[in-house]
Amino acid sequence: MQKNPLIIIFLGKSGAGKGTQVNLIKEKYNLEKISSGDLLRERKKISDFTGEKISKTIDNGGIVLTPVIFKLWMEKLEDYKKNTDFQGLIFDGSPRKIKEAYLMKEALEWYEWDKNIKIILLDISDEEVVKRIALRKICSHCGNIIIDAPDGVEEIICSKCGNKLERRPEDTEAGVRKRLEWFQKEVQPVIDYYEESGQLIKINGEQSIEDVFQDIIKAIQEN
Repeated sequence: MQKNPLIIIFLGKSGAGKGTQVNLIKEKYNLEKISSGDLLRERKKISDFTGEKISKTIDNGGIVLTPVIFKLWMEKLEDYKKNTDFQGLIFDGSPRKIKEAYLMKEALEWYEWDKNIKIILLDISDEEVVKRIALRKICSHCGNIIIDAPDGVEEIICSKCGNKLERRPEDTEAGVRKRLEWFQKEVQPVIDYYEESGQLIKINGEQSIEDVFQDIIKAIQEN
């Protein structure tokens, strides 16, 4: 295990391209990944009160409470602490609230992983979010995300696994606008908190995938 493993906190609006960049960075630096969404989807498979409550909350477009998320984080962090090959980890889309940011800071200090933290924001406009999500399809099998060409050319088969691509039912303009309002209310204070502390690294997310990737690498190396 590295003495000061690389910890990346990756933030951005829905549709900013976080998933793509997280996977690229994860592979380049041999990082583990913590995605609150993935943890919740896995946890809801357990047939107990919490699993059923998580399922009901997610299916109705709600937000699972911070204590539930934090417990899942801590279980994963404890597992990683035991791993002698641990190089670091990337938080995908978390923290989502200022309370979570405070708890994450304390958790990383507890595990002595607070010396090499990079906080990256993929910065794109609201209008770019709406445009991208209107063209987005997702593979329900492997999670691959495809952005259809704006000229109307649509892909219907996943290029990674060959399964059918689908549009999420919540990916309507009204649904996207609602998520953007939530982002402004809940996540923007987190961004402000990191910016005020001098830790925030802003990356222009309205570039090509490769250009965004190279900017992130450069930022990690320089900061």
